[in-house]
Amino acid sequence: MSARLARRFAQLIAGLVAMGVAVTFLKRSQLGLSPWDVFHDGVARHLGVDLGIVSIAAGIPLLLLWWPLHQRPGIGTILNVILVGGVVHRLLPHLGTAHGVMARSAFMVVGLALFALGQGLYLATELGPGPRDGLMTGLNRQYGWSIRLARTGVEAAALLLGIIMGGSFGIGTVIFALAIGPMVQVTLGWFGYHARLADVLGLSGE
Repeated sequence: MSARLARRFAQLIAGLVAMGVAVTFLKRSQLGLSPWDVFHDGVARHLGVDLGIVSIAAGIPLLLLWWPLHQRPGIGTILNVILVGGVVHRLLPHLGTAHGVMARSAFMVVGLALFALGQGLYLATELGPGPRDGLMTGLNRQYGWSIRLARTGVEAAALLLGIIMGGSFGIGTVIFALAIGPMVQVTLGWFGYHARLADVLGLSGE
């Protein structure tokens, strides 16, 4: 493995671990999760398992949806499925629930910041998008859906199902949905990535 590839791989791992820690903080904030994690949390409540396990399990059928979209996974895709949910599964029992407005707000801010940092790290490696991001780009490539339409439609459906199943939805979910795009575009810039990927993932605000 070349030194450059090793650095990219280490950056990928760091980004995915940061995202797992972020999801755990958002969950313990009790202020709401990201749209996809509201869905994962709703499923987890019904199955009696934790959020991390469902996050891992949900990635598998999403990858199967890539097949008719002619989307190819990379090593980053596979590690995304395993590591983000794996970190949540391991960390969740050891991070207590935040109580009080200040603590809950702090947990939400930490979670949001870590998620943006993690996404910037992992996406900038170009080693493969996660199963959810890849589904959106596949819909764009195969059916001509705009990225914004694909992202909004898929995430709205996941969020609605999650709310119906009792997933953790709240003001934090709204803040996440509004803030994460601009924040990830900033973190992509930190790691020297050009604007194309931000446009592809619907993060540019266009």
